[in-house]
Amino acid sequence: MTAIPATIDDVETLLAGQDYIAARPLATVVFLALKLGRPLFLEGEAGVGKTEIAKAIASGLGRRLIRLQCYEGLDAASAVCDWNFAAQMIAIRTAEAGGTADRDALRAELFTEDYLIERPLLAAMRPQRGGAPVLLIDELDRTDEPFEAFLLEALSDFQVTVPELGTIHAPEPPIVILTSNRTREVHDALKRRCLYHWVDYPDFGREMEIVHARAPEATETLSREVVAFVQKLRGEDLFKKPGVAETIDWAKCLLALDVIALSPEVIADTLGAILKYQDDIQKIAGSPAKKLLDEVRAELTPAQ
Repeated sequence: MTAIPATIDDVETLLAGQDYIAARPLATVVFLALKLGRPLFLEGEAGVGKTEIAKAIASGLGRRLIRLQCYEGLDAASAVCDWNFAAQMIAIRTAEAGGTADRDALRAELFTEDYLIERPLLAAMRPQRGGAPVLLIDELDRTDEPFEAFLLEALSDFQVTVPELGTIHAPEPPIVILTSNRTREVHDALKRRCLYHWVDYPDFGREMEIVHARAPEATETLSREVVAFVQKLRGEDLFKKPGVAETIDWAKCLLALDVIALSPEVIADTLGAILKYQDDIQKIAGSPAKKLLDEVRAELTPAQ
């Protein structure tokens, strides 16, 4: 287990050790969240590294990462715990077959830890080897307001209630990271409990650092062309702009194809690595892609 970073520079170093290149404002808010024990709420477009920051923190600190993937219809029971009904039924039938089915005693036995299936929120409240875990509540905007209200209560006191067992309080609060792609607004009451940061697309220099860290085999020429082309794409009128994750994926795809420099043919063959909607692909494929590549090369030529 690694100690909580003592400075913002230490946070940058810790994240860089996990190949996560963080801008100074992001490193600052991560430092404050760790220092103050406050949940960190990250908003931004899909693919800009919100989920990865939680993974990097957990790995860098040597803590367990517990992920609650949010979805429409998620409720408290699904997020906290469930009972192993199959095992409970077997226990009931075994007791009946043995003639020892004392109803009160059986009920007390069935609703114990032995038959409890922990979900992420309950698991995060338990003591963990190596220190408090990192609890990632991913894509919170996919849930609805009742779940937000429940979550507000759970994160205020870092405790959850299981009716059959009572209230379970975290002996050491988990490190909480919440993410949102902003498909809808998250309620202010929850945001006020958190430190907030908008994770934006990186500039050219930082995205180059990210590609160097995640796809180090790529040549300087290929890396510059890939990053510059993706940044040009983000300026186009697309349904879904490519994120940093797509930049990394594209660089790795090109490496797998032994590509050393972009060409209109290579771009046409690999657009599916960076654009995920057919309408976007059709809009860019062909002459628009060639035009963007020509612009990229014109801009990069003086720097090469």
